[in-house]
Amino acid sequence: MQKKAIILLSGGLDSITVLALAKQQRYTCYALSFDYGQRHNAELVAAAQIALDYQVEEHKIVKLGLGSIGGSALTDEHIAVPNTLQTGIPVTYVPARNTIFLSFALGWAEVLNLQDIFIGVNAVDYSGYPDCRPEFINAFQQLANLATKAGVEGERFNIHAPLITLSKSEIIKQGFALGVDYQRTVSCYSADKQGHACGVCDACRIRKSGFSEAGIVDPTRYQK
Repeated sequence: MQKKAIILLSGGLDSITVLALAKQQRYTCYALSFDYGQRHNAELVAAAQIALDYQVEEHKIVKLGLGSIGGSALTDEHIAVPNTLQTGIPVTYVPARNTIFLSFALGWAEVLNLQDIFIGVNAVDYSGYPDCRPEFINAFQQLANLATKAGVEGERFNIHAPLITLSKSEIIKQGFALGVDYQRTVSCYSADKQGHACGVCDACRIRKSGFSEAGIVDPTRYQK
C-alpha cells in the first residue's frame, strides 16, 4: 500500500529536513504551510519553492488570523523581536501555534484518508517553546485518535517528530547527508522581503551555532 503523509512545511531548516526524511522513507507527501500573521512572508515563499523542488503531491497555504489575538513578537508589531538571549519562554512564542497547526493537519489527514503527520519540532536546540516537547506531541497524538471519526472507527494517527531529540548540528548533518539545500530555507524571525536573515535573533543564533558545531559552511543569506 502506498504510504502518504502530511508534512508541516514552514520553509525553515527543520521542516525541509523532515520533508527530506519523509521522502527518503518513500512517503507520498502533502505539504501544509500557514500564513498566520507572521511578520514576513519570506518563509512562505521559501516553503512554496521547497514544495516544488521536492515534488510534493499538493501544497496548501492556509491563512490564519493569529495576528488578531497578538501575544507574540512574531504576530504583534507592538512587541519587538529581541536580539539578545532570553530566559524562560521568549516573546517569540506564538500562543497555541503548533496545536492549531496540527489540528488543521489532522483535519486534512481525515479528508485525504491518511494517518501520518510529520512536524519538525525540536526539544534540544530550541527557544523553550512548550509545544515543541515530546509530552506535547504524545498528548496530541492521543487527542487525534480520540477526537476524529477515523480514530473512533479504528484508524490510528501517528504524529512523527523525527528531530525532537536531536541537536541543531545533528539535524543539519542529517539533512546534509540527504542532500538538503539549506540556502533555500528561511528561519529568521526578522528576515527581509528577499529572505535575508538578520543574524541576531534567537532563531539565527541557534541556526548559526548549529552549522558551526556541525563543521558545515553556513549557506544562510544574511542582511548586509
